[in-house]
Amino acid sequence: MSAPNPQPLKIVIMAMGGEGGGVLADWLVALAEGAGYLAQTTSVPGVAQRTGATLYYLELFPLAASQAQRPVLALMPLPGDVDVVLASELMEAGRAVQRGLVTADRTTLITSTHRVLAIAEKVALGDGQVDSAQLMAHVQGSPKQLIAHDMAALAATHGSVISAALFGALAASQALPFTREQFEATIRASGVGVQASLATFAAAHAAVLQPPEAPRPAANAAPAWPTSAQPKVQALLDRAAALGLGEGEAAPLLLAGLRRLVDYQDVAYAHTYLARLERFKPLADAALMADLARHLALWMAYEDTARVADLKTRGSRFERVQREARAKPEQLMGIHEYLHPRVQEVADTLPAPLGRWLLNSGAPRRWLAKFTNQGRVVHTHRLRGFLLLRAVAACAGFRRHSLRFQVEQARIEAWLNDIATCLPQAPALAREMAQAQGLIKGYGDTHERGWRHFELLQARWRAHPAMPPQRLRQLRLAALADEEGVALRQALAQEEGTPA
Repeated sequence: MSAPNPQPLKIVIMAMGGEGGGVLADWLVALAEGAGYLAQTTSVPGVAQRTGATLYYLELFPLAASQAQRPVLALMPLPGDVDVVLASELMEAGRAVQRGLVTADRTTLITSTHRVLAIAEKVALGDGQVDSAQLMAHVQGSPKQLIAHDMAALAATHGSVISAALFGALAASQALPFTREQFEATIRASGVGVQASLATFAAAHAAVLQPPEAPRPAANAAPAWPTSAQPKVQALLDRAAALGLGEGEAAPLLLAGLRRLVDYQDVAYAHTYLARLERFKPLADAALMADLARHLALWMAYEDTARVADLKTRGSRFERVQREARAKPEQLMGIHEYLHPRVQEVADTLPAPLGRWLLNSGAPRRWLAKFTNQGRVVHTHRLRGFLLLRAVAACAGFRRHSLRFQVEQARIEAWLNDIATCLPQAPALAREMAQAQGLIKGYGDTHERGWRHFELLQARWRAHPAMPPQRLRQLRLAALADEEGVALRQALAQEEGTPA
């Protein structure tokens, strides 16, 4: 009986732009050819994902087995017929499983566990992120061998890209008939970024072979409440501790809210935040207090012109942009901010009486609109642009006197009053009211659309104070379905014929 025909090794790489997927494919081709294999690779670029997800497909066939007849190698993978899948990100691993490229009887799946949000996740009006835990659970039961580590973190630590980490993990998996020395020799032969790539390769190789740590027993004691050397901040922390939210999900949200509001305005503004929360402590449960701690802080730290200008001129932002652009210290980097302040934003920044006058004026408003309707580009890497935005950011010191501040504080108080009125009789509905604040975000047109949707929900619960909580939740989700509010208006139209 003759021996079965040898089959090629079939490898799929799923990577995004800038992650070195093409480099990884080239390394595998060089590795295979250096070890006496025929190698063929094809790539299918995509532009509909995050930064352009590309699928690379390789087939490796031993030269010794091809002497009698050269094999015909395929250009694309077939479901159920892949030996190794390398995914640069967890969602890409999920896509490989969904397409049937990963099978339990054959495939070694090597994936990074970090996430790069898809466009659909980024543009969602609410929290559109796919649950990473559910995604991992979907991936875990599919391959014959699963290797999952945060390859992006390993690469960043050693100054390389994720392709080197995936190459090291592949070597450690022993899914291919090549030695570690052959893998490393391939990197050296490439001649580009050799030391950083080898360091990343070694770190990933060690991470795969290292046994997982035993789970540590959970600490019984609650984490210590933070302290501060500044008396004013310590007084704020003491008042926050008196709320009794030191355990559970509300505590980290409360601390995050305090940090945000002190950074946004000052310690006194954070005391206002605590005073508003103290109002609800006698009646609200832990879940509602957590929602209030989160959404109240977000609303009180609304994005105005001063806030936007401040964030765009912080040193941390320049560092982040430089890091993401991978600019070297000796390279010049330019940042161009595309801004479109309208008359409304200008009026909101002015003292309340002057801002109202401007909005209700005729000729002054039309004259100002001529200078704002086209938008402008501010070059913050230049002194003039930087100082311009810093001057706008300095307006935060006068924020309490601005028109926008007065408007937002009145809206916040009305929202809190609605929750307080509803809470004794319908705590579940009160929690839905608290979560409805999530519709209000951003600035400019984005903020106005969110506020209009929020007003529709607010009018609905005021007209029907006994409405079921799930109905308000359905309306909130409808408001998050699209920017124009089409789904929300349809849901409200359907509600007209339905008793509340």
